[in-house]
Amino acid sequence: MRHQKKFNHLGRKSAHRKAMLSNMAASLIMHKRIHTTVAKAKALRVYVEPLITKSKEDTTHSRRTVFSYLQNKEAVTELFREISKKIMDRPGGYTRILKTGNRFGDNAEMCLIELVDYNEAMLSPKDEGKAKSTRRKRAGAKKAAGDEGAAKAADKPEVKAKPAPIKAEEPVVENLPEVTPEAAEETPEA
Repeated sequence: MRHQKKFNHLGRKSAHRKAMLSNMAASLIMHKRIHTTVAKAKALRVYVEPLITKSKEDTTHSRRTVFSYLQNKEAVTELFREISKKIMDRPGGYTRILKTGNRFGDNAEMCLIELVDYNEAMLSPKDEGKAKSTRRKRAGAKKAAGDEGAAKAADKPEVKAKPAPIKAEEPVVENLPEVTPEAAEETPEA
């Protein structure tokens, strides 16, 4: 039974899992954003956020502790020099997971995991000077009684009359003598 065991093993032995998370954490620190599956990203978030918190205090002990997890000197240097300055006032939540859809081959749920303070598109303020307009129907406002009929007529779209269907013309018979009732009486009977 696996009661109270909330850790995702990711289908790997512990040594493989630790090495994979260490490499992914170093890549995330170096590149600020990586593309991976949602399960790995959630496991990586639990792995890397305590390391980023540790980097706020730049001591030899914290550097050695972080190095024991990352096993990458360049990543440790980048973390303590650049990233720790940017995240100093943030109380946690250093990463963001953005789902990108499913992978073509095996339909695995894919995502981007990124450091929050390094996404300029989400950090840039939107147009603050521009007033936001809403497109809601004004249900509470009533129109004047005189304008009510004109408003209803204005709301209805114009309906164009359909043209009458073209009827086939009756054939015109030519070269036939006209028979009048008088002419019918004059004809001799046989």
